[in-house]
Amino acid sequence: MKGTAYKAALYWASYHPYIIIGDHKNVELYRMQEKYTIPAGTRIGHIHLKVSDLEKALSFYRDLLGFEVMQHYGDSAVFVSAGGYHHHIGLNTWHSKNAGPAPANAAGLYHTAILYPTRKDLAIALKRLIEAKYPLNGASDHGVSEAIYLDDPDGNGVELYWDKPREDWPFDSNGKLQMITARLDVQALLAEAG
Repeated sequence: MKGTAYKAALYWASYHPYIIIGDHKNVELYRMQEKYTIPAGTRIGHIHLKVSDLEKALSFYRDLLGFEVMQHYGDSAVFVSAGGYHHHIGLNTWHSKNAGPAPANAAGLYHTAILYPTRKDLAIALKRLIEAKYPLNGASDHGVSEAIYLDDPDGNGVELYWDKPREDWPFDSNGKLQMITARLDVQALLAEAG
């Protein structure tokens, strides 16, 4: 299929439930099933980060944030978790040993978000960061959550947050979620740490 016919196929397929396979010379249309929605119980199981130095990364994820080491994979990877899960975060130097951070203005991971079970747990994490004089990038109230932003030693963005109860989330009159970015009352959060 060439030229006008190819463009017509693309146009037609863009309004119909089809997947286009091929290039400008050969194109095939495959009918997709009805709209698929991922199951509600689906979760992000873990992330795997390229780091420049495992010990430097462990000083942040293990020593400062408190993740437990579940397994060292030779001398080039380590798996850490909360609560004994096999791993929530994998750290490796397979392609990044002694490398600099990824460029900020490039495609890639924006941040890893670590969800704490309670507001008090987030407050304790924030207090530990402040006591360690670890640099923070920001703090926000998103209406649905309260969040602290920072970078790990390799410049990977990290969000530490807790979710507010669902009944406190902001919805408009049509029932649509209305997340915001407002200034977080850090002192009120820290008061939770006790």
